[in-house]
Amino acid sequence: MQPDHDENRERPSRRNLLERMTPRPDFVRSAVFGGLLGLLAGAAVMAAPGPSAYMAVKIDNFTFTPQHVTVKAGTTVTWTNQDDIPHTVTSATKAFRSKALDTDDKYSFTFTTAGVYEYFCSLHPHMTGTVVVEEATGGNTVP
Repeated sequence: MQPDHDENRERPSRRNLLERMTPRPDFVRSAVFGGLLGLLAGAAVMAAPGPSAYMAVKIDNFTFTPQHVTVKAGTTVTWTNQDDIPHTVTSATKAFRSKALDTDDKYSFTFTTAGVYEYFCSLHPHMTGTVVVEEATGGNTVP
């Protein structure tokens, strides 16, 4: 019967064991470089702007619903005509103006500047609404 290990086999020296267990410099450099790239990529993703916000306004029964909305700069507001007759979305200051919207037509406008935007239907001027746009950082600015 032979022993489980070969007594004549040369055992590695302590130095050889340390050399095998110590990462090579090129591996260490690659690991550090990869880690730094990962951190930079993560920071870039966190700093990238997120998707634009969205707000829906319904036009029905000669009203804008909701009549008053508050959004952050960069938000797109979409008006959908759910009434049986045409309507428009017209800014009181001419900042935006839709064509006549038939039933189920939509009009979208992206608000990039903080302020108060009053609007109305040019075919039915008694229909009014307001969009209040706040700075994206959270502060209120009214022109």
